[in-house]
Amino acid sequence: MPEPSRSKELPVSLLTDPVMIEACRARDFGRVFRLVKARAGIYPSMIARRCDLTPSRVGEVIAGRRQLLHMDVIERISDGLRIPGHMLGLARRTWETPQNLTVTPRESAEATPPMDVGLPGTDVDSILALAAERDLSPSTLNALHSSITDYWRRDDEHGGETLRPAVVGQLRYVVGLLKEERSSPMRDGLHGIAAELARLTGWTYFDARQYHQARTYFTEALGLAKAVDDHRFMANVLACMSLQATYQDKPGDALALVAAAQDQARAAVGTTPRVLSMLAMREAFAHATLGNRSATHTAISEAHTHFGRIAPDDPDPAWVVYFDETKLVVDTGIAHGRLGEAVLAEPLIADALRREHTTNHRGRAFHAFWLARTQLQRGKLDEACHTAMDALVPAAAVSSQRVAGHLREFYEQLEPFRREPAAVAFESRLRETLPRQVSGSPRP
Repeated sequence: MPEPSRSKELPVSLLTDPVMIEACRARDFGRVFRLVKARAGIYPSMIARRCDLTPSRVGEVIAGRRQLLHMDVIERISDGLRIPGHMLGLARRTWETPQNLTVTPRESAEATPPMDVGLPGTDVDSILALAAERDLSPSTLNALHSSITDYWRRDDEHGGETLRPAVVGQLRYVVGLLKEERSSPMRDGLHGIAAELARLTGWTYFDARQYHQARTYFTEALGLAKAVDDHRFMANVLACMSLQATYQDKPGDALALVAAAQDQARAAVGTTPRVLSMLAMREAFAHATLGNRSATHTAISEAHTHFGRIAPDDPDPAWVVYFDETKLVVDTGIAHGRLGEAVLAEPLIADALRREHTTNHRGRAFHAFWLARTQLQRGKLDEACHTAMDALVPAAAVSSQRVAGHLREFYEQLEPFRREPAAVAFESRLRETLPRQVSGSPRP
């Protein structure tokens, strides 16, 4: 059988099949390749040639022995097999045609083709990207910045799992724009937006505890910022990587990364006290994870000193505005909590939790479980269980493996008190609200 030409699209019946749609959404390329072979007659050797892969690699993917995670490979698969970008969480590919978006006067409404293979997808970001047609202006950059602000808001409210395909698609779209000739201000602006999108993507993977993927995108964000000498944003990305290292129980790495972040901040022109305060608090986390009490207290003091120097007209970058007084207080409490200083930690976390915005579901759940743990350390079983019960509602509203991890840690710390009435009541509420979190745990 002769090999189809590279320009031949896959059958519409395959691209609209729910099985194919789900395989693409999950980026299960073993299943995608098997479907392409069975339904389009494109055999593994042809897949390899079309997608610039080795036949052995394609065979390993089909056999389930290898996964394809790198974005450049995913883009080659999209282009090689003519899988529309939106199906794989990518921006509209250059070969996709937008003509189906319009109906000529001679066509009746009944003649309008269905929204399938020729379209960029029905998500807002893809349609905006199509409408822009690569004719950029400062207002385009402002619109992209606004979408990033909205992504962060929705990430706080619901978690980043469902946002990630849209964020990655917009990232690839902006990276594509960077391949074209641009004026210096426009090029620098696009680099900054791409760096922010890459950091946000890394953050969604970090919050999902998928640390390898998170580091990949954080590294991409670092490179994009470095290309335009944005030392402040490089400091921001390194601070994220430091926080991830504390979660991976790699305190030495965490300390080295935050030190590098502070070096970048000092090298930048116009680094604000708020940025320095945030970085000092990340340093405190690293020292606390190492168990270094004196260094932790020194870093906490520096964070508060920098914060006290904040002026209303400081030119803070948008990515650090979240670090307000409430965040400073709760992070101080968490740093003390990491050291086992529950007496110092409890009132700080409780105070911040009272001030936490009600729409920040992840923050409220995250900090409430920290408070419950410190209360338990102080022997306040009833208060701890009551606090943890209050945390279940925001925890159920957000998709966050980090929050789930803190819930499991609190649940495990309740083991010695399983038969106490407060613990029994908490577990009953937990089974009602988040049954999957305790599905494998024995009842008291």
